[in-house]
Amino acid sequence: MNLSGKMMMHVEINSSGDVLYDIVKYRPNDLATILPEKVQGCYLLDGQWGAVGSIICWNFTYDGKSEVIKQEIEEVNDANHKIVFNVLEAKLVEGIYKSFKIIFYTEPDSNGKLAAVTFEFEKENSKMPYPTEFMDYLCDVFRGVDKHSSSKS
Repeated sequence: MNLSGKMMMHVEINSSGDVLYDIVKYRPNDLATILPEKVQGCYLLDGQWGAVGSIICWNFTYDGKSEVIKQEIEEVNDANHKIVFNVLEAKLVEGIYKSFKIIFYTEPDSNGKLAAVTFEFEKENSKMPYPTEFMDYLCDVFRGVDKHSSSKS
């Protein structure tokens, strides 16, 4: 029985993919200003913003509860506007997933631009749920950032 999973969702964006990528990579704490109802803060625990091996801690509200995720930047690819986060600690995944990665990137599309989020995970057992609600949450965050960025142009 395969307990590994992969989910992907695309979000159409109006603003430049560079803007969204720059916020995720170098200025994630701006999300607390842009979407304070969703993100309360993002703190660098070790390393440098946007650098592989850096450890970041997010404080956010999910499903009406205060949550914390501690992540390590595992990969950065500026040419493809891609950044991979390995989740180190989070109540959201404890006891549900053995491993959990969040992959973010932007790409041009025939109709405009897309922000993409991919989850790669290994469930603790076959009865554990897929992280669809958390995927929806992250896509809402990216839509909110895009709306904010588009309104400033």
